[in-house]
Amino acid sequence: MLTAETQSATQPLVERLADARRQSDAFFDVVRPDSIFERPIPERHRIIFYVGHLEAFDWNLLHDVLTPSFHPEFARLFAFGIDPVGGGLPTDQPSDWPSLAVVREYVRDVRARIDDKLGAELDAVSTGRDGFGLDTLLNVAIEHRLMHLETLAYMFHQLPFAAKVKQPASIVQTPFPVFPSMVRVPAGSARLGLSRNAGIFGWDNEFEAHTVQVPEFKIDKYMVTNAQFLEFMNSGGYETSSFWREEDWKWKSENAIGHPVFWRKAGSEWLYRTMFDEIALPLDWPVYVSHAEASAYALWAGKGLPTEEQWQRAAYATENGDQNLYPWGNQSPTKKLGNFDFQSWNPGAVNAYPQGASTYGVEGMLGNGWEWTSTPFAPYPGFQAFPFYRGYSADFFDGKHFVMKGGSPRTAACMLRPTFRNWFQAHYQYVYAGFRCVNT
Repeated sequence: MLTAETQSATQPLVERLADARRQSDAFFDVVRPDSIFERPIPERHRIIFYVGHLEAFDWNLLHDVLTPSFHPEFARLFAFGIDPVGGGLPTDQPSDWPSLAVVREYVRDVRARIDDKLGAELDAVSTGRDGFGLDTLLNVAIEHRLMHLETLAYMFHQLPFAAKVKQPASIVQTPFPVFPSMVRVPAGSARLGLSRNAGIFGWDNEFEAHTVQVPEFKIDKYMVTNAQFLEFMNSGGYETSSFWREEDWKWKSENAIGHPVFWRKAGSEWLYRTMFDEIALPLDWPVYVSHAEASAYALWAGKGLPTEEQWQRAAYATENGDQNLYPWGNQSPTKKLGNFDFQSWNPGAVNAYPQGASTYGVEGMLGNGWEWTSTPFAPYPGFQAFPFYRGYSADFFDGKHFVMKGGSPRTAACMLRPTFRNWFQAHYQYVYAGFRCVNT
């Protein structure tokens, strides 16, 4: 049984879940109803799947805590997404799916049943499952939903403009040009991961806390811009095999990859596809590319991508050997410190947030675009898979996925914590991810 103390601690999470639902409902409204069965990215499910998936996930996560099974067919149908590394592209048809009205009715029913238990009858709910408290399960439900609000943005981005209801979109620029430079980060320690005794929520791959020593290195002050990447392209970067790993060159060649996925050539000019418009290529925005493309640029530039621990040290380390909660210090994230937490549909100039600089003067390390590292996604020492979600991390410890750090304009503030780890496979272009380079 939940104690009064536990109930008091859980109630804010119930409110956060309700707020995340409102955000996801508003986000699906961006897609016009006649396009809800589209599949804008070939490797992913149709959009209709995700309308049902968020509630099916919550139900499958919480039903042992709340009540016996409900609508098991939909609980299975909407249970699992698709990883782009797998056994070929999905082949289902729109007719294979329930109607939007039926799926939305399922969503309402699931929410009502969950809320019935998490509301007036909260004191009658058991404390959790598999040895984890209800607070952990609710954090999982909330962050899973917020993660999808970002990854769904990648899908919606690829829809025709006419399939979307246009939203206001800010353009973040600065009155001064970007002058690329590198800053020195002295040798020292980098603290990675969460302690299980910290009392802070984290996903299974964030544990266990450990410290590593990092030799001195230099890192780009800003993320690599579209202008810098254009130099790589104009120098034949996509046509020179020596800049690419063998498997990356094979992927690039077989799929005729010749430029970032958000770019389009119109005559002699490059255009940039935002969520709702096509505009002239913004030269001071961070370039969004796959890990393969980022790695090729870095080799062309005579540099490399940072390791996870190099990125961590550049972002959070202090000169006294401590670690900040955020690059700029311990102040909670605000709009003046970075482009994150759904405040914009677009990236902005890489030098737009000087107040968010780290101790060593590295700017824009949170928001504006995830940052690729050279580190394959792998477990930390002491890793233990969540027993209620064993595949969340462990299914991707395959050497094909790489750690990303930082966050994008569509990353929720709760996932800006220093231990959060994102990852994607090397050949996925659609993610809002850029990079910066290092020299050792």
